[in-house]
Amino acid sequence: MPDIGVPELLIVLVVAFLLFGAKKLPELARSMGRSASEFKKGIREGGADAHPTPQEPAPERPATSPKATGHHAPSTGDASA
Repeated sequence: MPDIGVPELLIVLVVAFLLFGAKKLPELARSMGRSASEFKKGIREGGADAHPTPQEPAPERPATSPKATGHHAPSTGDASA
């Protein structure tokens, strides 16, 4: 893969300056930095959630469910039944 040197970076910056203008470039760079940090934060939090620690037990499920007992809760439109 070719290395990106100073001349190439200058060309990219000049093209970006011409496309977006002087007022939009700092705003664009700031929003890109924020989105990159949010992405990294999400990756870290997602990795922590995927592997629970041994000290933290998994949440327990109820022993019986309405389907298992045959009882059904009435719906909002079915008040007369």
